[in-house]
Amino acid sequence: MPIYATNGAKLYIGGATDDKATDFQASDFAGETWVQIKHTEALGSAGDTAQEITFDTIDRERTTRLKGTRSGGSMDVVCGIDYADAGQIALLAAEKSRENFAFRLVLNDAPTGGTPSERMFIAMVGSAVEAFDTANNVMKLNASLWVNSNVVKVNAAS
Repeated sequence: MPIYATNGAKLYIGGATDDKATDFQASDFAGETWVQIKHTEALGSAGDTAQEITFDTIDRERTTRLKGTRSGGSMDVVCGIDYADAGQIALLAAEKSRENFAFRLVLNDAPTGGTPSERMFIAMVGSAVEAFDTANNVMKLNASLWVNSNVVKVNAAS
């Protein structure tokens, strides 16, 4: 199986989306209107991590570890600032909201004549800050997406 580069991937934001008690499926995102967030430089990471629960058993002299609640983590996105980009405008508006928003990541891994894999999830935009850095750098928009659902994986297809 080949490996793929991140370059060429595209990140999209959808509308405000309610959380639900069960895992999301691809069909939950079917009617979504997506807007690409352009000029992305870094996409961070997303995926579940279980919280650790520990219990110290005296008679075994051993700590027992259990899995607790799951967290989707934070996906830290970096973009070159574009004040006219509809996706960045939507991202900034989402940061001002207390709602979850739908997100879609389309990877650059489509087989010849096929479709690429995708990742879809809901998240709150926890931050959206501008970074100005030094003279020979692009001004950047740094956003933290607090993932509040499972990450739905759609595999690439021929």
